[in-house]
Amino acid sequence: MNEAKLFRTNLSLITTKEMALHLINTTNNSVAVCNANSVVRGARSGGMASMINSMTYKICDGYPLSKALNILYGVKQERVDGFNIFHKTITEGIKDNTSHYFFGNIEEVTLKMISELEKEYPNIVINGYYCPPMQDTSKFLNEEYPILLDETKADIIWISLGFPKQEKFMQYIMENKKNDFNILGVGNVFDWVAKTKYKAPEFFAKNGFEWLFRFSQEPIRLARRYLIDNTLFIYFFLKQYFGFKI
Repeated sequence: MNEAKLFRTNLSLITTKEMALHLINTTNNSVAVCNANSVVRGARSGGMASMINSMTYKICDGYPLSKALNILYGVKQERVDGFNIFHKTITEGIKDNTSHYFFGNIEEVTLKMISELEKEYPNIVINGYYCPPMQDTSKFLNEEYPILLDETKADIIWISLGFPKQEKFMQYIMENKKNDFNILGVGNVFDWVAKTKYKAPEFFAKNGFEWLFRFSQEPIRLARRYLIDNTLFIYFFLKQYFGFKI
């Protein structure tokens, strides 16, 4: 698998279609959907970077990552965002009866999402869902959850817990599960599919302004993430560009 290092994160050079087909045709893969926030967090913490890099795939969700890789390495890496991976994998997997399980978020959102999916994809195979109570990350790292996910018999398990909780959870699951399945952390995708939150129009995403659209929706919650971490993204990019150690 081809990878390129951005700060401390080894990003996978892969297209949306390739990623979807890997999820359908292979198993025991873990996928971290990486954005500017996660690679900055990884740059600031070796432990965080190691956790992200433990995933099988670290895909480029967002314009800043794709643009940075283009400048640093000359590669034309497309945006491989969680929302498009979600839909592409479901679409491509229907003919193979690929089964899905949904873990995380809240029940109201997850049930709305499932309803929307069943309308859009009448032949989708859904093995169930589980919405755990809101709790600290440490509470997720217990033997109950690998057993639960093993019992789903699903081919693909989609996780919506938010970064970095879902990545820590996936790492724990991969280390303790017994059955074969793929696992992906997709954050807000459940909300976007359920239409309880609005995804940025493609024009914003393609031109690097998705963060501005999301910030306008949740300014208090996202202030630190976008105003501080976006500035740090530029700082770490310049360090790497000019050859300084991160």
